Amino acid sequence: MAATAAFLSGLRVLDLSIWRPGPYATSLLVPLGADVLKVEPPGGDPMRHYPGLFAGVNEGKRSVELDLKDADDRARALELAAQADVLVEGFRPGVLDRLGLAEANVRTLNPAVVYCSISGYGRHDPRALLPGHDVNYQAWSGALTPEGGPADRIPPLPTADLAAGLTAAFGICAAVLGRVTSGEGASLDISMTDVLATWTGRAGAAPAPGSTVAAPSAPTPGYGLFPTIDGGQVALGVLNEQHFWVSLCHALGLGALADLDFDERCRRGHEIQHTVADAIVAQPRDALVARLAAVGVPVAPVLDRQGMLAAGPFPPFPIRLPLSGAARPVPMLDQHRGQGFGESTDD
Repeated sequence: MAATAAFLSGLRVLDLSIWRPGPYATSLLVPLGADVLKVEPPGGDPMRHYPGLFAGVNEGKRSVELDLKDADDRARALELAAQADVLVEGFRPGVLDRLGLAEANVRTLNPAVVYCSISGYGRHDPRALLPGHDVNYQAWSGALTPEGGPADRIPPLPTADLAAGLTAAFGICAAVLGRVTSGEGASLDISMTDVLATWTGRAGAAPAPGSTVAAPSAPTPGYGLFPTIDGGQVALGVLNEQHFWVSLCHALGLGALADLDFDERCRRGHEIQHTVADAIVAQPRDALVARLAAVGVPVAPVLDRQGMLAAGPFPPFPIRLPLSGAARPVPMLDQHRGQGFGESTDD
């Protein structure tokens, strides 16, 4: 893990969440200097059964194991909540109420706390108690098939989990900043479905009268995924930029199509897309990427995880920051029993 920056130094975060959305949110705060204390249920966060995934969203935190159904452990959790600047939880609405850590209970002890709840549908949605996982939230939000028709497959990345975690981290930082001026805490109610719905967007406005742009179901020539002769794929990102289209055509030996404007390309979308695909499929991926990149075409090889890692240094944090200080490893379950915020013997 990268060392920490000092932007959130001294911020005490109590992480009651399991699986991925909440832990991902708090993992984004660690490299910024936050002190994240992870409370795990008996036996640990179930994500520990996937060690690589667990490490990716829990590195740099400290761990205590508490059974919130036990009176003494619940009292300890409330004691930690009273000391925290931020509390993050990812249970279905009502679960923490039954366990004595409802927001109202915590706020009685700690009025200025930022209480962040992440759930599938939000606290007050009619579906609030409906169980779900990432694919369910993607389905409800329209993300699986935004233009209609059957969904082709389940996306390989857990988009709802990660989008909600990123949104929560953003919301927490905003709420903490707001508290500096107001002195008041905040309540953040984050729905994984809502986050993706904002990405899917409202139903598109009707095309302007006389518009000749192709319907969403028609391909935009030069935009999409294309197979290559060696079993690879390239991703092309040509939209309505005429200079990109001209460069692509000349690089592929399709000079006769170079002067077509965007509207004409869209009217002949399927035909021209097939022509582009036929020119690409006869070529090896990496050589083609190099040639297209050299003339300024928006192109990328379609890489798997190992290919991505081999292509360049993997960023440990999604924002490029000047980082300093010592890093802390992935915690063992209950490694930091008895410790509170600002107390650590293994840094």
